[in-house]
Amino acid sequence: MTLLALNDICFAYAGQAPVLDGASLSLNAGQRLSITGPNGAGKSTLLRIALGLQQPQSGEVRAFGSPRRKEADFLEVRRRIGLVFQDADDQLFCPTVAEDVAFGPLNLGKSRAEALAIVDRVLADLDLAHLRDRITHKLSGGEKRLVTLATVLAMEPEALLLDEPTNALDTRNEARLLEILQSLPQAILLVSHSTEFRAALAPEALELRDGRLTPA
Repeated sequence: MTLLALNDICFAYAGQAPVLDGASLSLNAGQRLSITGPNGAGKSTLLRIALGLQQPQSGEVRAFGSPRRKEADFLEVRRRIGLVFQDADDQLFCPTVAEDVAFGPLNLGKSRAEALAIVDRVLADLDLAHLRDRITHKLSGGEKRLVTLATVLAMEPEALLLDEPTNALDTRNEARLLEILQSLPQAILLVSHSTEFRAALAPEALELRDGRLTPA
């Protein structure tokens, strides 16, 4: 089953040459796929377009079998596909870890008790229960990255989009993150500069160069 398909996507920032010029990809259930390419090639832009956070000038986004064009079309997509941002501080904004992780389930209509049960389960699954009541902005970079993943997994997504997930991680936390991600059932679309991380998690790769995606 195809979860996400980007067809002939074109995008340019105002006054600049196109960063995407006919980029296409598909992500199927259970698939692990990497996107490589130089800095500024448009990899992060592609992930944001996939979730409707930016609009392409042309091309089509399809998710779960349906075309997605308007903001309303993407609300379901964001519930079912989770994006882990390149900078954890862009994703964590509540006072404590528990509140950050509960935010998504509460937005999905869960009761407070249900949301807190999800918090406890997800943090336990990730071996992060000791961070539950910590003040989020006082966490280390590695801790923030793992909590960011917890906030996304609390939404029970069917696929994960990971934008440079090893940013700011030391060797130990990178190994821990890899172990967690390898154990998950979700399809994964990975953007990473780390050759070793890509090879271990999502060896099937596409290269984004000159606005197009080709097998790497």
